[in-house]
Amino acid sequence: MQAKYGRALFAREQAIQIAEAGLEYYRWFLVHTPNVMLSGAGLETPVTYVVEDPEGGRVGEAAVTTTLNTACGVPQYANIASEGRADQNPVFKRTLIARYMRPSVAEYSHIVNQNVWAGSDRNITGPYHSNGGVRMDGTNNSDVTSSVSTWICGASFGCSPTNNNAAGVFGAGTGSPLWSYPVPQVSFEGIGSNFSALRGYAQLDGILLSGTTTRVDNVQQGGTYSSVAASDQRGYRLVFNSNGTVTIYRVTGTSGVWGYNGGHSPTWYMNYDIISTQVSLGTFTPPSDCAVIFVSAKTWIEGTVSGKITIVTADTGAYAPSVILNNNVNYATADGSTGLTVIAEDSILVPLVSPDQMTIRGIFVAQGGLFGRNYYTTSGSNQVPSAYDGYVQQSQLTTNGSVISNKRVGTKWLCGSPGVYCSGYNLRIDNYDRILAFAPPPFTPSASADYKFVLWREQ
Repeated sequence: MQAKYGRALFAREQAIQIAEAGLEYYRWFLVHTPNVMLSGAGLETPVTYVVEDPEGGRVGEAAVTTTLNTACGVPQYANIASEGRADQNPVFKRTLIARYMRPSVAEYSHIVNQNVWAGSDRNITGPYHSNGGVRMDGTNNSDVTSSVSTWICGASFGCSPTNNNAAGVFGAGTGSPLWSYPVPQVSFEGIGSNFSALRGYAQLDGILLSGTTTRVDNVQQGGTYSSVAASDQRGYRLVFNSNGTVTIYRVTGTSGVWGYNGGHSPTWYMNYDIISTQVSLGTFTPPSDCAVIFVSAKTWIEGTVSGKITIVTADTGAYAPSVILNNNVNYATADGSTGLTVIAEDSILVPLVSPDQMTIRGIFVAQGGLFGRNYYTTSGSNQVPSAYDGYVQQSQLTTNGSVISNKRVGTKWLCGSPGVYCSGYNLRIDNYDRILAFAPPPFTPSASADYKFVLWREQ
């Protein structure tokens, strides 16, 4: 009896090793058949992989089954199941399941391409990375990494006098055991999206807002209208509804206020983010097989998202549109079936007129600009109109998801020396979305060009 039990244990151990060998074989197959992950061409499933002992002959076999997750006909990732059986006792089978994909930016709370300062009010959950230096005065519950050994920390990062040899990650934060530097850069060229391809997908199978027309599944909805493209004063407003639809408005007029943005030229400029006039274009359901909305104009976003959807704002000309987070952005479900990715050719901004207690959910990618809120003031030549004084200082901004910013991130401003809170959100809470990290909305940018196995588990 004891011997029989021992043989069964050995067969089970062999079966799991055979299943693992099947996964590794299929990884090798995908590496050598790259078109599978580009277009689906060349997919072979199911396949049987025979495992042999170089000295003892055949050991068993793995039955490998692969399913591609696609959007707009383009593979996003592959789910692979490998069932292993040992020839010695094939009744004992074991199955391993893994997802094969490029690491997503959704695995991070933040990726920033410049030096950054996380203030003492910040509470960050999820990996935080900068290709520049990091001053971390906040609370971090995950890794904080920098791609530099040292950097120059000046007054705008709270260093007075200037520290010409600041460590890659330093500060008053309590999570220093999780700080590390230097680490390899996260390539923003790799993060960059192919806007032409995304526009084509949206035009054929998704939603395309061209500036003069609205198209759903390549069918024009209504007539042609005056262009709202290539202008900071016009664009589209997208209001997401919990039933899976989106109500789209054509923004025809805005009010301007002065705002300061160190990453903008000029730094003080008129912000046309307050909508004054708009025209409803209708309520639409994004196609489930290609949930991509491509907008060739400035875009205001708010509402409750249901299902997984990606918004891209880009222009084929010289103008690079931004996204304005006009109000709270929430999810209809929290089980991983809902998710939002926003990719802006320029910046993603929280405007002056925003909720005092604001919550935004999503993966926010400011490809050429920054994620943040401009500096506004109630005094001086650039003061906001008195009717908006109450919006200059707001209480709390909670971000559930990921922030990917080419330029320095900032939603809180300090004035004077020592710095005193004067504009923006006084308390910021950042949580990355663990569920969406490995199943993000379609065409969410990758943090690496290399594919790998994630979500490895036994069935």
